[in-house]
Amino acid sequence: MCGIVGYIGHRDAYPIIVKGLQRLEYRGYDSAGIALYHDGQIVVSKTKGKVDDLKVKAETSNNIEGSLGLGHTRWATHGVPNDTNSHPHYSNSGDLVIIHNGIIENYESIKKALTSRGYEFKTDTDTEVLVNLIEEVKDKEEVKLGQAVQIALNQVVGAYAIAVFDRNKPDEIVVAKLGSPLAIGIGENEYFVASDASPFIEYTNNAVYLEDEEMAIIRLGKEIKLRKIKDDSIAYPNILELQLNLEEIEKGGYDHFMLKEIYEQPRAILDTYRGRLLADQGIVRMAGIDQNLEKFLNANRIIIVACGTSWHAGLVAEYIFEDLARIPVEVEYASEFRYRNPVITENDVLIAISQSGETADTLAAIKLAKEKGAFVFGVCNVVGSSIARETHAGAYTHAGPEIGVASTKAFTTQITVLTLIALKLASEKGIFSSPQFHEILTELENIPSKVEKALESNDLVSHIADIYKDSTNCLYLGRGYNFPVALEGALKLKEISYIHAEGYPAAEMKHGPIALIDEQMPVVVIATKKGHYEKVVSNIQEIKSRSGRIIAVVTEGDETVKELADHVIEVPETNECLTPLLTTIPLQLLSYHIAVMRGCNVDQPRNLAKSVTVE
Repeated sequence: MCGIVGYIGHRDAYPIIVKGLQRLEYRGYDSAGIALYHDGQIVVSKTKGKVDDLKVKAETSNNIEGSLGLGHTRWATHGVPNDTNSHPHYSNSGDLVIIHNGIIENYESIKKALTSRGYEFKTDTDTEVLVNLIEEVKDKEEVKLGQAVQIALNQVVGAYAIAVFDRNKPDEIVVAKLGSPLAIGIGENEYFVASDASPFIEYTNNAVYLEDEEMAIIRLGKEIKLRKIKDDSIAYPNILELQLNLEEIEKGGYDHFMLKEIYEQPRAILDTYRGRLLADQGIVRMAGIDQNLEKFLNANRIIIVACGTSWHAGLVAEYIFEDLARIPVEVEYASEFRYRNPVITENDVLIAISQSGETADTLAAIKLAKEKGAFVFGVCNVVGSSIARETHAGAYTHAGPEIGVASTKAFTTQITVLTLIALKLASEKGIFSSPQFHEILTELENIPSKVEKALESNDLVSHIADIYKDSTNCLYLGRGYNFPVALEGALKLKEISYIHAEGYPAAEMKHGPIALIDEQMPVVVIATKKGHYEKVVSNIQEIKSRSGRIIAVVTEGDETVKELADHVIEVPETNECLTPLLTTIPLQLLSYHIAVMRGCNVDQPRNLAKSVTVE
């Protein structure tokens, strides 16, 4: 979950690497470092803290020259966050420098063997072990750096995206990947290395994404050489033209990326169904489904695997698929699914959901399902990501870059894609009459404008946030389609404001959580006039009778709940299956404003990272 950046070329490396690290800081931000090569020397600056702290330290030392360099922003795994454990790391001789995103699982046994042969270690990291292993192989086998990296990586167990260079050969960087993302930007006599394309998008839109168990030797003035780590066979680079633009990864006048991304949801949802939803013609067109229609229509069941917010989107999809398409669905945490020895058959369809397309547990679940013969369909946001490459087919969400660690537009665009799939399958199965089908398609087409309407509650939500910003606990309740929204609302609050919050089906309140309710307990209830409205109203009365403080998300014009709740936030009316796309909006705003008022770092909450590429 760390971010890595490298540069070799004709420009000054320092500003490129530092700016790149700032763009990758969503991947980890407890420490940062940079190594630059200049006039035969390697100068390393690293520090606990954020990239801004690194800038101060590096620029104070005034050693920021060089056209070859590596940078790293860390989410700690092995070793506490401090100056010493920060990357880059170098070998005992000081000749080799490495940056690493991932985990070397067998580092302790390797470290013990290297120590017995005279190697000394200054840090607690697995990465320092890896760079010294590479050096030992290089010296012992008398091979070039690329061969040494290859031999060393065949001895390690774990996940990695690494970049390493040798002080004695400053025209070359060697990179390799297994389980962690790695992109190579190709410019005019210059190369960029990064965890994703954002650090180099203003310099080139040509990139190569390494596949698992691939490595590349990057030399100035030469074409990239790719090879397989396991068998030394040659791989051929597939150079992609990036669609990303610089404006998409800047804040655009908003105080935080999260707020920007909340407000981008009308456009993001529109972009997600653009070209796929033809409401006036009664058509849903999705290439990944059209080309594999029989797999879905003949499936015994659909298994959805995901983590975090994507898992909540999967729960919404369970309601949608079973309700609209009448296909049995199971939703699994990818982290549990991969270890549970699940029963999977060739007649199952597995849908893997991930914003980044790099989530380690979800990737492992995909590989397991493929081994057992299931058809695997991916839903992700990042073009060219590992999940996009590993699955048999898939659909992109087209949400645009999501930089804030707390997912917002990822959730709504994932639900949009999954709704389109369910509608497509329902149409093919002839479940709906034509008027019913057109009604839902038209409602989905109108969702962006209704999200804009829901965003108008921002000032009201901010006022409510000010009242409850000092709460220590909060309950979120919903039923049917909006039970997963309650889970997602609670997750947003706790991950960015550090207030303990839990989501429950509203009827389950009586089976335990009701014991917590008193005049100090805010309870957020999603009570739209669809589905189980009367039941939810009864649950609200139960809370009211125990002096709970009620924040209700209701359908526009609702008067019944308004008489019971302390605060009411209205959203536009829509079809029941589409309500999660609207009810989640005020919950995102509520968590955002509470977190800001509590002085929390909204875009970089403590202990979290955007893309979980390690177990």
